[in-house]
Amino acid sequence: MLNPNLDEIQLSKDEYERYSRHLILPEVGLDGQKRLKAASVLCIGSGGLGSPLLLYLAAAGIGNLGLVDFDVVDSSNLQRQVIHGTSWVGKPKIQSAKERILEINPHCQVDLYETLLNSENALEIMAPYDIIVDGTDNFPTRYLVNDACVLLNKPNVYGSIFRFEGQATVFNYEGGPNYRDLFPEPPPPGMVPSCAEGGVLGILPGIIGVIQATETVKIILGKGDTLSGRLLLYNSLNMTFRELKLGLNPERPVIEKLIDYQQFCGIPQAKEEEAKRQMDIKEMNVQELKELMDSGADDFVLIDVRNPHEYEIAKISGSVLVPLPDIEQGSGVAKVKELVNGHRLIAHCKKGGRSAKALGILKEAGIEGINVKGGITAWSQEIDSSVPQY
Repeated sequence: MLNPNLDEIQLSKDEYERYSRHLILPEVGLDGQKRLKAASVLCIGSGGLGSPLLLYLAAAGIGNLGLVDFDVVDSSNLQRQVIHGTSWVGKPKIQSAKERILEINPHCQVDLYETLLNSENALEIMAPYDIIVDGTDNFPTRYLVNDACVLLNKPNVYGSIFRFEGQATVFNYEGGPNYRDLFPEPPPPGMVPSCAEGGVLGILPGIIGVIQATETVKIILGKGDTLSGRLLLYNSLNMTFRELKLGLNPERPVIEKLIDYQQFCGIPQAKEEEAKRQMDIKEMNVQELKELMDSGADDFVLIDVRNPHEYEIAKISGSVLVPLPDIEQGSGVAKVKELVNGHRLIAHCKKGGRSAKALGILKEAGIEGINVKGGITAWSQEIDSSVPQY
C-alpha cells in the first residue's frame, strides 16, 4: 500500500524503540515508519541477493514480506547466502529465511510460496504486493517477473551478480523503462554461465542486495532519487561504481500476456540440440573407472574438461586438463587428438554435464569417447573421500 491511510496505522511501544533511529530521521519520521509497516514486498528467491535484501527489509520494518522459493539449503550456499545457517542444510530455504526474519523482527508478517514461479501462478502470487524484488539468477524468470510487473503495474527492483561484478536498477516505475528496454531478447542459452559454473565472490550479493533493499525503502517512503532510468554497475575488484542511462526502447515488444519463458529463452531447443549432440555417447560410472585404473591398463587417456582453477582444487590422479572452452574454440580438439593417439578417450568434469558436452563436440571431430557419470563429485563421494568437493 504505497499510499496508506496513516491514521489507521499504529506502532507499538516496542516498535517505537526498535525503529528509534528511523523515527529521528526527518526523511523517515513517524509517517515514514508507518508507510514501511503498511507496505508489502515480494522477494523472488532467497539466495545470494534475497538473503541481505530480506534481512534488511525485515529490520527496516516492512510489515508484510512475501517470499517465493522452492530450493533447499546446500552447503555451497553458505559462502554468500547469509540468511541461512549450517543447521538448515538440506531443508527448505523459505523456512530457513522465515525463521531468521522473525528472529530479526517478530512484527513482520511473512508469506511463503514454496513453488516454482511460472506463467500460470505469477500474476496471482504477485498481485497482492506493492513492490516486487527480483533476486533470481536465470533469464526465463527475469523475463517472467518483468512482464508480470508490467501487466500488474508494479515496480520491479532488479539486481544481478556474476563473479566480481553486479548491477542494479528499478524497472517499471513511474513510467520508467522495464527489463525489455535493456534486454529486448535473451542471450543464447549457455552464453552467460551461471554462478555455479563461473563462481561469485561471496560478498558481492551482499552489496547488490543491500542496494535493492535501499531502493525498495526509498520507493515506499517516496524519498530520494531511485535508480529508475539508471543502471548501476559495480566492480568489486576495482571497487568502482558506474552508471548507464536507460531509456525507453521504441522497438521493445508490447507485453499483453505471459508466455512460455523457457521457450522464449531457447531452453528446450538448446536441451534438444545438446541431447542430439550427446546421443550415443557411452558412459561409465566411477566404480568402473576405478577398476580400469587399478587394472594397470595403459590403453586409455583420462581428460578433465573443467577450468584450471577447479583442477587445482581437486583432481583425479593421472587425468590431463583440457578445459571445455579450449575444446569449444578448437585448440582443445587438436590437443585431445594428440593425447588419444590410438588410446581410448575417457572424459570427466565436476558432475558430468560439461564432459558430455565436450565429448559431443569431439565426436563431431571424429573422436569417440566415454563420459564419467557424476564426474569428480561422484569420485569423491564413492571412491576417494580425500578429494575435496566444492
